[in-house]
Formats: sequence, C-alpha cells, structure tokens
Amino acid sequence: MKKTGGQTRITAASFIFLVLAFAMVMSMVMSGCVTIGREFPVDAVTRIQMGKTTRTEIDRLFGTPWRTGIDDGMRTWTYAHYRYSIFGDSRTRDLVVRFDEKGIVASYTFNSTYPEDAGSY
Repeated sequence: MKKTGGQTRITAASFIFLVLAFAMVMSMVMSGCVTIGREFPVDAVTRIQMGKTTRTEIDRLFGTPWRTGIDDGMRTWTYAHYRYSIFGDSRTRDLVVRFDEKGIVASYTFNSTYPEDAGSY
C-alpha cells in the first residue's frame, strides 16, 4: 500500500496478495476441511517392539516425526494426522513413541478414529 496525497492506494502486488489470501480462505471454508500433521504408515505400528526397537528404526519406519518433546522425562516422537471436517466425520490418527535414555522404545501409544483401524491393534 502506498500513501499519496493523503490517500492510501493498494499496489498491484498487495492486491494480488489479498486476492490470493481471500481465495485460499474461501477454499478452506467451502471444503469445510482442515488437516493438521501428516500421514504416516499405520501398518508399520505392529512392527514396534518395546525394549527392542531403536530410534533409528522408528525413523526408518515412519520418517521425521511431526512433533517431538519430553513425556515423564522420556524423549517422545509424535506422528499425527488430524482431518477435521465441518460437513462430515472428522478423522484422527496419532502415534506417540517414548524412548528410554539409550534410544530404545520404552512405550508407545496409537489412537485412531478411522473405522478400518478398529480392532487392528
């Protein structure tokens, strides 16, 4: 935006940015869907063995975690894919892996609202 003679004028670049931002917001509203995180290979969850699987193996199976942190003093890696919808059912999956001080899986939690995951784990 430029100020000329007491008036504020929108530059071409600012106008294009505003139009693109508006289009993006409208497409999200029209689709009624918001996705957080990223998909991960759910079938690989059964390969995790507490006390055996290493941090390197988890990285090989699932890739870079979406979020990392500390839980009860243990390093945690979180893999998550949350798909929220205004017009339909929301779907969520998350895997939290806790590592001991040697980088071995101490425990993990997998949760899902996908019907195809029910009873699989």
